[in-house]
Amino acid sequence: MVIHSSFEDFLLFLYVHISKADDSYDPKELKTIEEKMKDLYPAGTDFEKKLYLAIRTYNTFDKTRIQELTIDSLQHFRGHADKKLKVISDLFDIMNADGKVDEGERQSLNELNKTINSYL
Repeated sequence: MVIHSSFEDFLLFLYVHISKADDSYDPKELKTIEEKMKDLYPAGTDFEKKLYLAIRTYNTFDKTRIQELTIDSLQHFRGHADKKLKVISDLFDIMNADGKVDEGERQSLNELNKTINSYL
């Protein structure tokens, strides 16, 4: 299952996923995502609109299918192995942006880390 038209949009979806892993959208985490988006998208991109759309997509997505989506998307968007460490680092930064890490966030990051290391 692939629902994104670009690797960057898929990464943004993962960023939203890790920010919501503690069951809330913390403003500091969202601000960190917006900062990370500057490395994903060209200047002039409406980051706020793009983030809003990613959140809306995430909110309607069946969360039991995150693993399937991640694996399929990583296989679909091949050729980005050079970004593996940056993706993991970005997810870690987003998760830590609010100064606290709960078990849900830790578990989500561990699962994503394993999957990304296996398929990217």
